[in-house]
Parts: sequence; structure tokens; C-alpha cells
Amino acid sequence: MPRALLIVLDSVGIGGAEDADVYGDTGADTVGHIAEACAEGRGDQAGLRQGPLHLPHMAALGLGVACEASTGRLPPNLAPQGPLKGAWGYGVETSKGKDTPSGHWEIAGVPVTFDWGYFPNTIPTFPDKLTAELIERGNLPGILGNKHASGTAIIEEFAVEHLRTGKPICYTSIDSVLQIAAHEEFFGLDRLYELCRIGRELCDEYRIGRVIARPFQGTPETGFRRTGNRKDYATPPPSDTILDTLMKAGHSVVTVGKIGDIFAHRSTGREIKPNGNDACLSAAIEAMGDLPDGGFVFANLVDFDSEFGHRRDIPGYAAALEAFDRRIPEIEAALQAGDLVIMTADHGNDPSWRGSDHTREHVPILSFGSGLKLGAIGRRESLADIGASVLAHLGVRSPGKGISWL
Repeated sequence: MPRALLIVLDSVGIGGAEDADVYGDTGADTVGHIAEACAEGRGDQAGLRQGPLHLPHMAALGLGVACEASTGRLPPNLAPQGPLKGAWGYGVETSKGKDTPSGHWEIAGVPVTFDWGYFPNTIPTFPDKLTAELIERGNLPGILGNKHASGTAIIEEFAVEHLRTGKPICYTSIDSVLQIAAHEEFFGLDRLYELCRIGRELCDEYRIGRVIARPFQGTPETGFRRTGNRKDYATPPPSDTILDTLMKAGHSVVTVGKIGDIFAHRSTGREIKPNGNDACLSAAIEAMGDLPDGGFVFANLVDFDSEFGHRRDIPGYAAALEAFDRRIPEIEAALQAGDLVIMTADHGNDPSWRGSDHTREHVPILSFGSGLKLGAIGRRESLADIGASVLAHLGVRSPGKGISWL
């Protein structure tokens, strides 16, 4: 029986979403703008990278031509050098919202058709009732922040006061999320997780998609930095995803990175949660090594989004893309006859864009494997086509949305 590997390159959008104006994102183009910046020298950083964006393996799989199909523009240096080696296209997100659950759930066959709840861009941003219950149930002296903010900026703003008062830092963004940051040692990691579990219960009333624990370390003298012990507490998908379908059909499932958190740990099989893109990709490749027939590995590489997109770091984002591209031959070497690999994204996060939030974009769909028909798979009118294609490849009937291109 065949096997499948699905890798979500978190936030690697390719522009062009027709409803981008609804989100204030008309013109956003994550890959295109990174490639343009690198061609102009704005992607250079001493000791990190320099020159045009260099993604020869992804270009050979169709990344550049997928960008061109999405936006009408071929990004600099992304033209394939020789015949294409994969099946390529782009996906149109139909879900409401441009956040992580919306994109991943739709990829897995459950588009978000309802309206998420959001906290207003006011100070304070959280309802008084929510704040009071969080303080009471968490036995807190109060909270800090209580506004829309960048995660790194708000830690810099309030970390010293957090250490002085013991109050956690609570903030949100344009996404449907409550984020709670606290010092791993001073506040305690387990205490932070428990506080986020309380927050998850309280946020259900407001239809908030995720509560995220954002632990950090450091001192005023050395500076503060977020750690890899982030944990997401998501509301579960409203109906069966491809993960549920595969588990019910008796197929082996391995989820890597934050996939378990995104799907509220429902039907997420063996969960592996390393820290960082390289470690997550290594874990996914290793999982393919002993994956049984009919098995499925579902991985998320979050650094593109969390470390570079939100921080509007063009050189860092470009370097991360190039680091991933260099490892594609390792993915190919891990495959057996009949295996399928699909690489895609859940939304955009253009590091050249204003603000620090996600951007509403099309996403690339690049697939390869022995026996796969090469060439264009066209414009896919829903990201659910990705999940439907995984199920079709594994010989499982799809009960939900999406049309397989196989």
C-alpha cells in the first residue's frame, strides 16, 4: 500500500487571494516579495545569506510557475532549470479567517464556514468578565498587556514588570487568539500551561480559536527570548478531518510539530513535537523510515511564520526557505515506491507587509513521488483538495469536502 507525507510550510503564501481586500491584504505576496527583495539586495544579511533567492529544488517542483499562475508574475530566480519534476498548482482558501486553524482544518477537509470570535483592537481588549475569571481561577495578582501586540514586542515591553509583579502578559492579534506569555522559571511552565487551559475554557464563550502559551526566558541584563515550549490550546474541528477518517480506517498516523495542538489532539496518532524547522523536518523524515504501509505523516514547519513572518524579517525568512530547499533531497531519499509527498501552506505572512499579522494569500501545492503524473494540477478552488488527494492516494474514500487531483 502507498504512504503519504504532507508538509505545511507555515505561512509560505504566494499572493493573489481574491478576497485579500476584506482583510486589508491586497497586494501581499510572501514568496514573491521575498524573491524581489533578495534580487534587490534587501535580503542580504552578513553571516546569514546574500544574493538572489536560491531555491533550485522547489523551483524544479514548480514553485515559481505556481507563483506565476497565482499572481501573473514569475518571481526572480524561481524559474525551473530544466523539466519540472513534480505536480504543481495553487490552492484558494475558502475558510473564514487567515489563521492557523482555518488553513489547516481546510487542508484536512473541514473548511471553516462559521465566524470566529475576535477581540477588538482597543485597550483593554479583553472583556471584563473574561479578565476577572482568568485572574480569579488562575489565582493571579492581575494581568499585563490586555491589548493587540506583536509577541516579541510585548515581552520586551512588560517582561520586567512581569518579573516584579508576577502578573502574566496577555495579548491578542488580528487572529482569533488569546496569547499568554510568562517566564518559564519565575512563573513556571506547568503553571502557564494550566492558566492556558483555564483560558481555553473561558474563551469558548467568545468563539476564540486558540489560546497559546508563550513561555520565555532571560533577564533584564541579558534580554528576553521566547523558548520552544510554546503550546496551543485549540477548539476541536466541528466535523471529521482526514485524520479522523484515516484513524477510523485503521491507518497509521504520525503528526509532527504543532499539528497535534491545531487539531486539539483528536485522531493525531503518534505526536512528535521537536523545536524548530530543522528538527521537525528531521522527525518527519525519520517517521517515514518506519512508517507502515498505508501510513500518513502530517508535519508543520512553524519557523517561517513565528520566527520570520511575524517579525517582518526578510533575510531570516529567505534563509529559512533556502535551508528547507537544501533538504528536499533527504525527503526524496526517504521515499519508497508509491509514496506521495505534498508541500503546501496554510496562509501567508509577507515579511515585507505592514504590521505583524498573517496575510490572506493563495498557497502553493507541490507534490512528487514515483508514479505521480507530472505537470500542472491547476487552480484548486479549496485547500480541501489537498486532504482529498491524500485520502485518494491512500485508498480511503473521502467523506468530506475537496476534490482529488489524482
